[in-house]
Amino acid sequence: MERVLITGGSRGIGKAIARKFKEEGYEVITPSRQELNLSDMSSIEDYVLAQKYQQPFDVIINNAGCNDIHLVEDITDEELLGMINVNLVAPIRLLRGLIGPMKKQKYGRIVNIASIWAVVSKAGRCVYSATKNGLHGVTNTLAVELAEYNILVNTVCPGFTLTELTRKNNTAEEIAQISKDIPLGRMAEPEEIAKVVYFLASKENTYLTGQKIVVDGGFSEK
Repeated sequence: MERVLITGGSRGIGKAIARKFKEEGYEVITPSRQELNLSDMSSIEDYVLAQKYQQPFDVIINNAGCNDIHLVEDITDEELLGMINVNLVAPIRLLRGLIGPMKKQKYGRIVNIASIWAVVSKAGRCVYSATKNGLHGVTNTLAVELAEYNILVNTVCPGFTLTELTRKNNTAEEIAQISKDIPLGRMAEPEEIAKVVYFLASKENTYLTGQKIVVDGGFSEK
């Protein structure tokens, strides 16, 4: 049975991705914050060390992230470093520690979940956009470094998605207003994002690597 590691797999898009892989027969590992704290470098190191005694991961989905929305002059050092560590440094450290076994088995799929704000942006997203663009830089480089080992690496950039958090933070009227700016006239369902991620991370994908796949209902084309 193939193994997939999904960070941030307990809710929203990550939860939908985890459900999709379970439906397809994968062994799905979604570490809790207690098991893997992405803001704590020692926690990441401990997690990586523990995996040396486990079957290698066939798929790694870097989905977890944080987004503190502030104008650039209002960002605190804590928020700045927190977003950089969770959104960019943690995925790099995880991949650094986990791709060795992938290379040995000559197979692997890595999907980094960025954001529509890595394609376009708006006020308050300075650091978030920077980290998500940086994450695609990781994709670009690893797609080249790992190609000879049959490891494909891609980025998925979800647009507005109807997650639990979206519904919590927006009224039905606000969601309807946002949807008017999307050419398809609605937000994505988490399952729609999960299907794209699954294809990229499955054996069905045999040649697509190094790409930034935008799943936004046409929002970034306006």
